[in-house]
Amino acid sequence: METKSIFVGFTVPPSLEDVTEIADTILDDLPDGLQKYTGKLKIQVEDFPDAFIEQEMELETPFDLLGCYQSSGPAVIGHLASSAKKQDVLYLYRRPILDAWIESGEDIARVINRVMIYEIGHHFGFSTDEIEMYEEDMFGATAANISAS
Repeated sequence: METKSIFVGFTVPPSLEDVTEIADTILDDLPDGLQKYTGKLKIQVEDFPDAFIEQEMELETPFDLLGCYQSSGPAVIGHLASSAKKQDVLYLYRRPILDAWIESGEDIARVINRVMIYEIGHHFGFSTDEIEMYEEDMFGATAANISAS
């Protein structure tokens, strides 16, 4: 296994801060069709989901969940977020993301981007086709083929 093919741009696995910085950049670059749903979405990166999420999601292992979108309620979706005190949070779980990154051999930013698109899409009830459309918008025509493998 070649190290440089797995650790593109990193000599050590990205830290919590690295993943947060990547995710914040991705959030700013989401297609308009997704940005209208994210409002003032906050990104929170942790190594693993907490015990409550593990139990609620009935996870066999904390490595089973890469991200989790938690809404503070319908009043803060999209443009209404500016008047609310609470905000939606997209939790990204670094250790499971790192495993997916190593297994896929893709760029870490692309893996994080895919997790974010899927979490936002699933939260707002998008179909698989709609989610794949947003992936294609961000990655090009090969995105759907990569995510299906």
